[in-house]
Amino acid sequence: MKRLSIVIPVYNERATLEELLSRVIAVDTGLEREIVLVDDGSTDGTCDIYPKLSTRWPGEKFVIRLQALNQGKGAAVREGFAHATGDIILIQDADLEYDPRDYPRLLRPILEERADVVYGSRFVGSEYHRVHLFWHMVGNRMLTLLSNMLTNVNLTDMETCYKAFRREVVRSLELRSNSFTIEPEITAKVAKGRWRIYEVGISYAGRDYTEGKKIGPIDGLKALWAIFRFRFLD
Repeated sequence: MKRLSIVIPVYNERATLEELLSRVIAVDTGLEREIVLVDDGSTDGTCDIYPKLSTRWPGEKFVIRLQALNQGKGAAVREGFAHATGDIILIQDADLEYDPRDYPRLLRPILEERADVVYGSRFVGSEYHRVHLFWHMVGNRMLTLLSNMLTNVNLTDMETCYKAFRREVVRSLELRSNSFTIEPEITAKVAKGRWRIYEVGISYAGRDYTEGKKIGPIDGLKALWAIFRFRFLD
């Protein structure tokens, strides 16, 4: 049986992590599962949750990595990839914006051997979405358009958290980003590798900044530079 590794970068998510894990564990994908939690230097007490996980969910395989200092989402994803042992590797944020019930939709193109990489798009399909933050959506679409122009792929949502990969893809990427620039870096390197990319519609319950959303305008500027850097310089 194939194994699914769910890589979860965590930073100050004490309020949502246990609920998120409950939702992840409730999904039956038909695959063996390991949950790789990478805590990126949380300071809000999130680390108090980890020793209790095996007792609350006996039989689940948890891999827990603690970063001494906060380095950014990219560093946490890279650490998670390094310790994931699954045949398929999927990224899951630790908040509640993305719904694990979408896993079967994300995994299907890979399990049917049609795709090497699957992106979960917040901007296509018939799944439900929270309506908010117009300029955040505009920024995402502009970055996706520019990334598409330089990589010659036709994504609708390059910045999505939900990305699933065959293990061979992850091992080929040689990622460097520490921050949210991990998203354009992954896309550029997947495109350079000529891996088969599919995209599926997902649901989305986005947070606003009062609810703890961490990405901001500066991250958009960094992503803009990263699109050029990872297409032409790296």
